Amino acid sequence: MTERDKRFRGDECDRTERIFNRILLYAFLIIVALYFIIPFFVMFVTSIKSMDEIRTSHLLALPKKITFEAWVKAWSTANIGAGSSGMQRYFLNSIVMVIFSVAISTIIGAINGYILSKWRFKGSEVFFSLLMLGCFIPFQIILLPMSRTLGILGMGQSIQGLIFVHVVYGIPFTTLFFRNFYAAFPDELIEAAKVDGAGFFKIWWEIVLPLSGPIFAVTVIWQFTQIWNDFLFGVCFSGSESQPVTVALNNLVNTSTGVKEYNVDMAAALIAGLPTLVVYFLSGKYFVKGLTAGALAGT
Repeated sequence: MTERDKRFRGDECDRTERIFNRILLYAFLIIVALYFIIPFFVMFVTSIKSMDEIRTSHLLALPKKITFEAWVKAWSTANIGAGSSGMQRYFLNSIVMVIFSVAISTIIGAINGYILSKWRFKGSEVFFSLLMLGCFIPFQIILLPMSRTLGILGMGQSIQGLIFVHVVYGIPFTTLFFRNFYAAFPDELIEAAKVDGAGFFKIWWEIVLPLSGPIFAVTVIWQFTQIWNDFLFGVCFSGSESQPVTVALNNLVNTSTGVKEYNVDMAAALIAGLPTLVVYFLSGKYFVKGLTAGALAGT
């Protein structure tokens, strides 16, 4: 066998091995995807079936007749503890809570990160270390002190109280994100702006902020997901009229009305999870880019 034939056979073996490895990789990815997609598929299919069809068909069976009555009931008329108003009111509560909590905690975190990275003061590292303790304190530890604080401030069992709690608990995380991102900014850029007479806020607004898009994307998506999916703070610090959607979903699923309507429960669960799905579908690529930018900034 000539040397050329040996090389050709070796190339064929390598090509066959690469094809086999790729097949194994795609098979593994398909299995993983199915592991996450099948529960979502079951939920959606169940939500568009009638109860009679649910009783007579298996979980993965497609509906013989599609109906969105369960969605309408889950949204507007389902019995959720405090009344028969459905998920609508509590969904709007969560929208209001998330918008203000994310906006306030992100802005404060951006300013904190800017100060702790570019305007360091005596004891700033100690302050940052103490602030980071907030990232590692379990939720359960602060329930009683926070409840007492909300009572003193007159914000107990209100949406304003939930916003305050999420802002306070979110500031350590947002500060960490922005501080690590801003640490990679060249100090010469800040010093040059100071020489030109720019002050603290002017430098942040005109120089630092326009370059902060990636880390804003990461922070907003992180905070949105954490706050929207929160259950513990919602169930502890909200009242019957100010409950977020996660608490309302729990109340709906655990409400005993004689006949269990699984299609309504599934529709309500999808309604509660829809905003996070939309956020990740629309801005997931920005989240990945922001994480990559932050990783490069920290090197």
